[in-house]
Amino acid sequence: MKRGAIAVFVMTSGFACSRAPAEPAGKATGTATSTSTSTSTSTSTSTAIPTLALQWDDPPRWKRHAPSNPTRTAEYVVPHAAADKDDAECTVVTFGSAQGGSVGDNIQRWVRQFDSLDDEPRRQDRKVNGMAVTRMDLAGVYRPMRMPGAAADGPPTFPGSRLIGAIVQAPSGLWFFKLTGPDKTVAAASGELDKMVSTARPK
Repeated sequence: MKRGAIAVFVMTSGFACSRAPAEPAGKATGTATSTSTSTSTSTSTSTAIPTLALQWDDPPRWKRHAPSNPTRTAEYVVPHAAADKDDAECTVVTFGSAQGGSVGDNIQRWVRQFDSLDDEPRRQDRKVNGMAVTRMDLAGVYRPMRMPGAAADGPPTFPGSRLIGAIVQAPSGLWFFKLTGPDKTVAAASGELDKMVSTARPK
């Protein structure tokens, strides 16, 4: 599929983060600047939960650990499905009020991370605790954006991948929940992501 021909379908029905996902452009806000209480979690890891301006409940099956780079607010390992060998990853990123681009800008960034798509991107919009949430579902050949310090020849590609992302328009700014990894693993975990986003609430 030619990239210029990609259309984003809008679905207004209800809702049911890969290997090295790229983050939206902008400077991430440090967790020390947030003023709210800790994110609720039932994970078995001992990772300290920072104080954030948006709170949510972690999926019990996912393993939360310290973010691997400073642009990320939270990071999870999502256990792989029986048909896959690799785990998926979910990241949560925010840049603060009026930072990181618009919802549409970030949807296009996600689309451009695929060399090719298996189908048209699927979009759903809803409200969660008074906040607008946009959910995107894309599958195909995934090419994560090259991270600072990575090899100059660019990141590898991953056929058979899926990205399900949710953009929450919170009072503190846009929050990006991004689940990426092998297709079947991400699809199997999509309900857990949706439930996590459903618990999102501003401080």
